Amino acid sequence: MKVCILCVGKIKEKFFVDAIKEYTKRLSRYTKLEIVEVNDEKTKENASDRDIEIVQDMEGQRLLRHIDEGDYVVALDIQGKMYDSVQFADKLAKFEMERHKRVIFVIGGSLGICESILKRANEKISFSKMTFPHQLMRVILLEQIYRGYRIINNEPYHK
Repeated sequence: MKVCILCVGKIKEKFFVDAIKEYTKRLSRYTKLEIVEVNDEKTKENASDRDIEIVQDMEGQRLLRHIDEGDYVVALDIQGKMYDSVQFADKLAKFEMERHKRVIFVIGGSLGICESILKRANEKISFSKMTFPHQLMRVILLEQIYRGYRIINNEPYHK
């Protein structure tokens, strides 16, 4: 199974880039990892609801170009289901057992994920009721995927 992180925006901060590289290296023992970035859309100052919807739709179209029909899509959405780390590891193991060719975790841009991506998603998960910057969310997601594989393989990892 290939794990794909499909996200809006590029990471510019060195500390995030370094963390992403570290978790990518660690995950290489367990799975094939792919990170796909699409460009974010500039948002006007004091954007109207319609302006926000347009930005989300443009970013969503870019994301959809990277999703194939057979992909299992997990959207990171504040309204999604929450898991603890063991439950998330069980979810990863289930993906492996179901023999999904590619599982895609979608991280939206600063304005969130558009409705078309949420409709395409096979499921939605949330890591918190709080909102995180999408750059930080990428690191959090990678860390939890790594933790999940450590749990699946009965390997020690701090709690």
